[in-house]
Amino acid sequence: MPEIVAESVAVTPSESQNQSEIFAVHGVDPEVLAYAMAKYSRSALSMKESLREISSQRAEQFLNTFYFQYGHRSIADLAHIAFAIERLSLLAAISLVDEQRWDGQERSTRYQNFKRSGWYLPDFGAKQAEKAEFSHQIEALFDAYHAISEGMFEHLKRQVPKPAELKQESYDRTLRARAFDVARYLLPLATNTSLGQIVNARTLETQISRLLSSPYREIQQLGERLRVAAAGAAWNVHAEDLAGLQREIARLDPALGEKAAALLMREVKPAPTLVKYAAPNAYEMETRRELAQAATELMQGVPIAPAAVVDLVEREEALEVEIAATLLYRASHYSFRQLRDHVAGLNEAKRNEIIALGIRYRGRHDELLREFAAGQALRFDILMDIGGFRDMHRHRRCVQILQGYTTAHGYDIPEGIEEAGLLPQYASAMDAAHAAHEKLAASCGEIADYVLPLGTRVRALFKMDFSEAVYISELRSQPQGHFSYRRVAWEMYESVKRQHPVLAEYFRTTDVNEPVDLLKR
Repeated sequence: MPEIVAESVAVTPSESQNQSEIFAVHGVDPEVLAYAMAKYSRSALSMKESLREISSQRAEQFLNTFYFQYGHRSIADLAHIAFAIERLSLLAAISLVDEQRWDGQERSTRYQNFKRSGWYLPDFGAKQAEKAEFSHQIEALFDAYHAISEGMFEHLKRQVPKPAELKQESYDRTLRARAFDVARYLLPLATNTSLGQIVNARTLETQISRLLSSPYREIQQLGERLRVAAAGAAWNVHAEDLAGLQREIARLDPALGEKAAALLMREVKPAPTLVKYAAPNAYEMETRRELAQAATELMQGVPIAPAAVVDLVEREEALEVEIAATLLYRASHYSFRQLRDHVAGLNEAKRNEIIALGIRYRGRHDELLREFAAGQALRFDILMDIGGFRDMHRHRRCVQILQGYTTAHGYDIPEGIEEAGLLPQYASAMDAAHAAHEKLAASCGEIADYVLPLGTRVRALFKMDFSEAVYISELRSQPQGHFSYRRVAWEMYESVKRQHPVLAEYFRTTDVNEPVDLLKR
């Protein structure tokens, strides 16, 4: 019997194996796709092979084990879900989008007339007199919004002649948008809006938990509805067409029609597993309550010091001082500089006590509060109208700490309104709204915040690195932008220029003091 000698065969990659394969994936449930992507770290199977063998039941078992039991939360980053969120108040929308990992778009106050939107009416219970006062004030603000919008539009038409080459429709639309830029200052926080968001399941879980922890009932209900929407069947844009196709198949072949129904009419539930444990966050709620009490006791009625629109607070304190001051910042209406200086004067034990309040109620799976995101080179304390803040709120690369709503800082006066002869009408509406807020707050608490117009000043702390400061200053100072955030962007640049003059040459900021062509968008 001849001896068999095994030949040594070199295994070399084929031409196809030397080429990357890239393909988009469509038609997969978000949780199933998250499981399939997570399998790359646990299996040699390709994406196509993984998706062919995975069922929603297997995905649920996997997520229960690795996401909840082992705490591999990054898996939920792989499941992305699109939501339409309609008929929520501006106040609720600000809270909803307050996530650093968030993508979405909201109705624009520049291109839509919000008088048609309607408004949110909180539950006043047995307080019918307060309900009537609230409703009257909201309607008064909408009447003023309409009057100011029309008045500004007519003023702008007198000031800006229509070029012969510009169509009347384009001319009117452009000036109408400029008029809305002014009129939006009168929109109350109760105004209804709508938005779309695309978030991963981990962000969604924390978002739902945060909303459920809000002191506002509307926002709590919003969190619950988000959870129901994520766990239930998603709306299918092709549902009616697919149902019609299934009926046609069933008429031709009933047996085949049953198979078609299982495929074509199948419900897709975006994230039934990943959001099932989302609940109100005791850490956040208890900490918020204790920090508010601590801020009140620490400042002991100290008046709020005057502050610039943009204050770049230089870094001269220890990290512990910054963290303690930031914790108190959200729980108060003082500027960061005033709190920073006050905290710096405390002894070490008292500062540490404030920091300890920020972690006392932290649970096993709780991330640290956003206030602990400290150490950035640039800290801008910005005091601006709520409407302008909503535009700045979109910048996700920086840490943002928003204070609560108050009338303590007064309100802004939009550009051009005095020249149009509309300032008395505007000021009267704003004064009445602020007076109504103070009256309602005494008996109804946070419900009163819905009556505040977008022109009301709010304070927010923006912490960022140098590149983000350049980006915001350049983008938001461009002439087609809203005059409110254009001024803030310019002041950010000026603040950096004063403190770091050598770096000023690296900004490509547009000088907001230069005249603007109102017909250019």
